Amino acid sequence: MSDTTRARLTQGNINRKLFDMTWPMVFGLMGITMFNLVDTYFIGQLGVLQLAAIGFTFPVITLINSLAVGIGIGASAVLSRVIGRGDEHRAARITTDSLILAVLLGLFLTTVGILTIEPVFRLIGADDQVMPYIRQYMQIWYIGTIFVTVPMTGNNCIRATGDTRTPALVMMFSGALNGVLDYLLIFGIGVFPELGMAGAALATVIGRMVTLVFALLILGRREKLLTMESCTWSERRAIWGDVMTVGVPSALTRVVQPLAFSVLTAFLASFGNRVVAGYGVASRIEMFSLIFLNSMATILAPLGGQNYGASEFGRIRRLFATSVRVSILQGLVLFAVFMAFGQSIAGLFTDEKDVMMETVRYLRIVSLGYIFYGIMQFGASLLNVMDRPRTAAMLLLFQMFGLCLPLAYIGKILLGPSGIYLSLALSWVGSAMLSQLLFRRHLRILEESQSESS
Repeated sequence: MSDTTRARLTQGNINRKLFDMTWPMVFGLMGITMFNLVDTYFIGQLGVLQLAAIGFTFPVITLINSLAVGIGIGASAVLSRVIGRGDEHRAARITTDSLILAVLLGLFLTTVGILTIEPVFRLIGADDQVMPYIRQYMQIWYIGTIFVTVPMTGNNCIRATGDTRTPALVMMFSGALNGVLDYLLIFGIGVFPELGMAGAALATVIGRMVTLVFALLILGRREKLLTMESCTWSERRAIWGDVMTVGVPSALTRVVQPLAFSVLTAFLASFGNRVVAGYGVASRIEMFSLIFLNSMATILAPLGGQNYGASEFGRIRRLFATSVRVSILQGLVLFAVFMAFGQSIAGLFTDEKDVMMETVRYLRIVSLGYIFYGIMQFGASLLNVMDRPRTAAMLLLFQMFGLCLPLAYIGKILLGPSGIYLSLALSWVGSAMLSQLLFRRHLRILEESQSESS
């Protein structure tokens, strides 16, 4: 593929490209989310202990996924900038070395994970009843860790070229395969052995293997972004350094944020289990509601990165302006929907009146901040690819630890659960304002520097 063809995100109507690239990402994320729910449903048929075992594995798997996503984001940011500059040889070198880094991370996590199953899960509260099921699941899951780290990096590299449809299709196919294999391997249908928890883990590993194969085929055969050329250790180390400069702050942000939400949950727990249950239902509704905004934030990385590499700063400014308008529009729509139909939506998930009303209370208060949630995420995504990854990470950490948690503590005392929910919405307002300020200031510096050099 020629340089001109590959750097296609630096030309044409940038708003149309933004929406054309976002929709496939939306369907890909929706597919994966749905099949994860199917996975949980099948495991729930085995019994309460097995379902509890999956609950214990969630934070550990989230941690590993966060590290893998960090490398993927770093690779996408560095690669998209190089593609924007039209440096074909460098693009192949970055892709190849990023995948090698993902392999090494996968092997490291596999080794550490298998050796620490018992102490780690004992530390987070697993007892003798649930530990055998955790061990059955995680021994196989850890062996397949490389099939988590490498495809995540590979798919992000594909998105950096401007193609979001292919990764989305692969994600959906992998999720569907995982769901089918869950049923066959957990319960031993037909010629398949009945493996229980081990079958659930094996189904996940096989689904990830398929993603790996497709990612390598697309990057190697279609995009010509894999190279067998040798390079010096200093060259490879420099590329890894560039990738990790973006990836490490992104990964740490994703690791720390669940800890902050655990604190919010602890605050809510002081008001009783029904409040926590309502918050849990609302969180799942919110996850689906924000898929479009989260998908757009992901798509801004390759779009912004290619145009940053090509010094098309005016296009980046238009890109952010369009994204802000989308965030405002969707935020207003979601607020109106939850105000009008919040009780009906909550009723789809629970028939417990107290839980339902708590879910509605969360959605009606927090949705006030959805406008600003999108703006915050969009600014952070563009700062990441504009060579300001630490600024982006600090922005997201400031939102949670500088605003949300302190405000939640005060709100808990003054207003109860409503005060905690309001703190989340207000934290998005403050961080969105800061996000806009940081983005516009950095872009202005870049434009002034470009004017002086021309």
